[in-house]
This record gives sequence, C-alpha cells and structure tokens, in this order.
Amino acid sequence: MTKQNSRVEVTVSGPIAPENYDPSAYPPFAVTVDIVIATLRGGRMHVLLVERGADPYQGAWALPGGFVEPDEDADTAAKRELIEETGIGRSTPVHLEQLRTYSDPGRDPRMRVVSVAYVALAPDLPDPVAGSDAAVARWWAVDDVVDGEIGLAFDHARILSDAVERIRAKLEYATVATSFLPRVFTLGELRAVYTEVWGEALDLQNFRRKVLAVPGFVEPVDEVRTGVPGPRAQLYRAGDATEIVPPFRRAPHGEGR
Repeated sequence: MTKQNSRVEVTVSGPIAPENYDPSAYPPFAVTVDIVIATLRGGRMHVLLVERGADPYQGAWALPGGFVEPDEDADTAAKRELIEETGIGRSTPVHLEQLRTYSDPGRDPRMRVVSVAYVALAPDLPDPVAGSDAAVARWWAVDDVVDGEIGLAFDHARILSDAVERIRAKLEYATVATSFLPRVFTLGELRAVYTEVWGEALDLQNFRRKVLAVPGFVEPVDEVRTGVPGPRAQLYRAGDATEIVPPFRRAPHGEGR
C-alpha cells in the first residue's frame, strides 16, 4: 500500500477586533518618544537640548523627540527623531536604549500624551543641526541642567535626572562606558569617562587592573596614535563583552561630585 503525502496550506491572518468592540469608548491619547543624548565634550558630560519653536513651551529648552507615527514602533520612532531633530545617527555609532515610560495625565497641556524615553550615548559629537520642530539645538553641560540652571519643558527635567542616574548606575555593571570613546582609546581615557560620569577620582592602576580582569571589556590593538606628545600608551578598542562581572562599585551617594 502506497502512502501519499498531502499538502495543506493554511493562511494565518492578523488578529481581528471583537465584533462589538467600540474604540471610542476609551479616551484617545498620543505616544511620543523623548531622547536623552549624552556625550563627553571637553572632558565633561553634555546633553543635547532643543529650543522649542512652537507652543506649548515655545522658546523653552526640551529634550529632542516627537510623536510616534501610526506605522512605527517606539524604537523606530526614536531612531527617526534622533536623525530628524539633530542630524545625529546617520553615520555616528550611537548606543540607544529605552529608559522608561512617563504617563502622568497632566504632563502635556495639549492632550493625554504618554512618552517612552530613551538614552543615547556616543563619542564626542559635533554641533547638532536643529530639526523642523526646534528653533535651536545645542549642547549643555549635564551638571548645569540637572542643578536647575536651565529650566526644561514638560517633565523633561525628571526624565533627564532619571537618565543621568541610569548612566551612572549602568557603568557599574555594563561596558557602555566605551560608547563615550572613539574607536581606539587608552585606559586613561576610559578612566576619565568614569571619573566624569561618577564625579569621583579613580586610581589609575587599580582601575587598570579591574578593567583588564573583565574578559572582553577591552582588547589591545597594535596601532600608534600620532600627533600626541609624550610616551606612547597602549591603545585599546571595545571588546564584545556587554556585562562587567564582578561589577565595579562607585562611592556611596554624596561622596563623589
């Protein structure tokens, strides 16, 4: 007896809304993305702010961002806004990760707006180019903004404060500090990232021992940096590790900067 195989094609469609579902029974709201773009300029951590060109908060400083379009997810919107609002991200490598969601009902005077916030880290970035929704875009030292010298629109001061703490904490257990550096760097330059972000001085020899003890944190390269006076320092590049085990520990809160 010969057994024949039969092929059955099954078409799977997307989910179908219930027949009696009425979306108008729920209040509408919008979703936006806001991006904390951090970099080191002149040895200090800076954040990118845009001067709003329209109401609400016209003329106030704010984080770059915008509304999520109907045909995109939040991650796609964040990448798009990063380019449209600042011109950053087309060719510059950027570490982009989601921070958290902000959903206070009164955070936007226009309507109910829920924002998905992101943190972006990159090496010494150039002067930005303001997008269509911004009159001016410029870098501000993080300390000046967090200390309240620059007032921010919406709840962006809270978002920035949360982002700075995320960056500081993440340097303990993840290798993202290399995102602030160019392709090749010295251990002294890597230490300078920790010193600035944590606001505390770190012993170079102890720091060197800890970094080299983490497999894949950094990898030595056989290159010579030209145009720099003084003895040649060993150059490194970021390795393929993403976690620091065991984690580094910063000083207890309040003992650094």
